[in-house]
Amino acid sequence: MKTVDFGKNMKVQLHPSNKPYMELVQEKVAQLELQYTDQEDAFFIADLGDVARKYDKWRELLPRVEPFYAVKCNTDPAVLKLLARLGTGFDCASQDEIHQVLKQGVNPDRIVFANPVKTKKFITYAAKQKVDLMTFDNVPELIKIKNLFPAARLVLRILPPQDFKVQCQLGNKFGCHPDDTYDLLVEAKKLGLNVVGISFHVGSGVAEAEAFSAAVEVAAQVFKEGEELGFNFNLLDIGGGFPGHEAAPITMEEIAPVLNEALNKHFPPKRNVRIIAEPGRFFVASAFTLTVCVIGKRSVRQYFAKGKKEDPDGKGAFMYYVNDGVYGSFNCLLYDHAEVEAKLVNAAVNPMEFVTSIWGPTCDGLDQILKATKLPELEVGDRLNFPDMGAYTMCASSTFNGMPRPKLFYHCPETVWNRLFPGSLRVVSHSVPMMKAGHQLEKRDMDAVLSASPTPVCFLDNEEEVFKVFN
Repeated sequence: MKTVDFGKNMKVQLHPSNKPYMELVQEKVAQLELQYTDQEDAFFIADLGDVARKYDKWRELLPRVEPFYAVKCNTDPAVLKLLARLGTGFDCASQDEIHQVLKQGVNPDRIVFANPVKTKKFITYAAKQKVDLMTFDNVPELIKIKNLFPAARLVLRILPPQDFKVQCQLGNKFGCHPDDTYDLLVEAKKLGLNVVGISFHVGSGVAEAEAFSAAVEVAAQVFKEGEELGFNFNLLDIGGGFPGHEAAPITMEEIAPVLNEALNKHFPPKRNVRIIAEPGRFFVASAFTLTVCVIGKRSVRQYFAKGKKEDPDGKGAFMYYVNDGVYGSFNCLLYDHAEVEAKLVNAAVNPMEFVTSIWGPTCDGLDQILKATKLPELEVGDRLNFPDMGAYTMCASSTFNGMPRPKLFYHCPETVWNRLFPGSLRVVSHSVPMMKAGHQLEKRDMDAVLSASPTPVCFLDNEEEVFKVFN
């Protein structure tokens, strides 16, 4: 496979467009098994092509809505750089997130500081960097902004209707109730501040399309209040909550027509209102998969009595310990209310399945990934893969108990890469042995891999004007 450099410590392997992701995982496992010190390592594979395809889908389904990627969802620099190149805006919640985005060469007018409650230090930093679009939902925030950044363009975050099913509620923390918006706008007027529009967030991981249409209707009512007070509202921020993987309870294809109809009804193009959104998981959830290694195993047949629903056939159960857990990438189980699925990577095929629990590597009993699933019997050294692990995973992970974070490898279909960066990265030569999964390697394959001489991979990054060679 060709390897290109996407920036500091970001090498991207290009592969054929029709290559299944599990094949990429198996090849990476085989490579790691040849490295004595790294053969157990957990790792992410990030498909940057998946992120690019999501951008295309967004433009197709919501042509009037500009995406401002929610940086908090996944702060990976390759994701930020790719989305910056594609032309998205960015939803930032802190000084550090603003800094990360500005490092990608993004113009400050492509950033919305979408945190209704900011520290004085953060507001001062935003003013210095000319990031002037920011949200608020209370009077004390207005006073801070008046004192530190009076020229800011403000967006009033309102509380949308809360009677819809979502993965994570946000209305319990942010959003001015519609009954109080008029008085809050009056205070903004008294302070001489420039309120330019309305924002809302229906909740992360929405399950009902009508949540968006109901929120748009309420936003239209608050727009009228602003106009009555003499504000020139020209911006609507419809927030996030958009699904990012196939297992989500609702699809973008189901949300888009409902949302578009509401926008065209309440904010038709003739009103000249700029419409933005803050999608996070939509762009990255399905782009990242996580592969872990079984590092320990226990038989717990004594925990199950024959006849119980968890073990109706009396076969017993197994506990497996893997090298990432809820203090690491699986924090999404606690913080994001996520559900995960374990897939076999290199275990021997066996039709007999057992009740299985999967545990993380720390010493805490809370560190459980799956309580009761069905898997064949595994051995120490076998691998499990968890798809759809790009949203709210690595960004909130820790190294509790001294456990390392997984490695990260970037991939992209070559056709997608060439479309995104025509001529920007020229591969001069490439010759890398095609790898098989560890359990598929025969002795002649292993000998060929171990004896192969690495051929230099050379390319020129025209944007950074750097010529590099990789051996």
